[in-house]
Amino acid sequence: MRALQSHVTTIGTLVAGIVLVGIVPFAVAPFTLADLTLYAAMAILAMSLGFIWGFGGILSFGQSVFFGVGGYTYAIVALNFDSPSLALLAAIAVAVTGALLLGYFIFWGRLSDVYLAVITLTISLIFFMLMNSMSSSIYRIGDVPIGGYNGIPGIPPLVVPGTDRSLSVAETYVLVVTVALLVYLGLSWLIRTKFGRILCSIKENEVRAELLGYDARLYKLAAFAVGAAIAGMAGALFAVYSGLINPDVFGIGFSAQIIVWVMLGGLGTLIGPALGAVLIQMLVVWLGKVQVIDANMALGVLFIVAVLLVPAGLVPRLQGLLAVAFGNLARSRP
Repeated sequence: MRALQSHVTTIGTLVAGIVLVGIVPFAVAPFTLADLTLYAAMAILAMSLGFIWGFGGILSFGQSVFFGVGGYTYAIVALNFDSPSLALLAAIAVAVTGALLLGYFIFWGRLSDVYLAVITLTISLIFFMLMNSMSSSIYRIGDVPIGGYNGIPGIPPLVVPGTDRSLSVAETYVLVVTVALLVYLGLSWLIRTKFGRILCSIKENEVRAELLGYDARLYKLAAFAVGAAIAGMAGALFAVYSGLINPDVFGIGFSAQIIVWVMLGGLGTLIGPALGAVLIQMLVVWLGKVQVIDANMALGVLFIVAVLLVPAGLVPRLQGLLAVAFGNLARSRP
């Protein structure tokens, strides 16, 4: 039954991806496409945490750090070298390098899950304070000032390969949604490989996995680096979308929001965190327009209600209902 649920989820995601890429760009207005691009970038970020936490048991508040580092790296490299493609690769490389350095000390130091969460949260706060303090013109990398709390504006968009033409709003949307779909398919494949099965066994019982001869530290470090690469790429795509990156991406509110995405959508799934990110971002955008209630307060209430009513998350709950429905249908047949 679980295999059937997985196949149904994958097929449903592919169908949704085809609709989003092949139909939506021609059916909605450009400003709506811009919002959908933001949702897709956040879905990529959510899947990065959904992978390392749901399948590796690594609760990290530092995904916002890798996201922010990816965004800042893209901005600095793109503005200094006028090469968006190089900037995108640099964003991923810097995020992975940071994850490998941080992960080495965390996993080889055998720190518990609680200390890991606290350390990654502290690093997020350090980056937030550090980037906010760099408002003076002396703080620059190459020709690009860090900008302090104002951030880095005027970030160039990606260009069509082989030309100097910038991607349009619709083309940027298609790119980001396609990347989100590829990330989902790639992580789904990775989880089904030997590496993924061992990673899941380490999450379930690390001591038993090590007694079987697997180095849990190495597998966790590899998963941590994969999650950082995806988060860094999401940060770069966010910078492309917005044309601006500022220290808010390192804020504790944003770090906590990513956790809420995963919990609301469903821990132990990939489509769940992506769905949670999209739903919450839609809510945040709507609240920002109507200005009826503070968005952070609304998110707090939503999280409490979701934990009380749907503790496993939306997607696992839906999968459970479908399993019951299929089971009743099968029993009702003569």
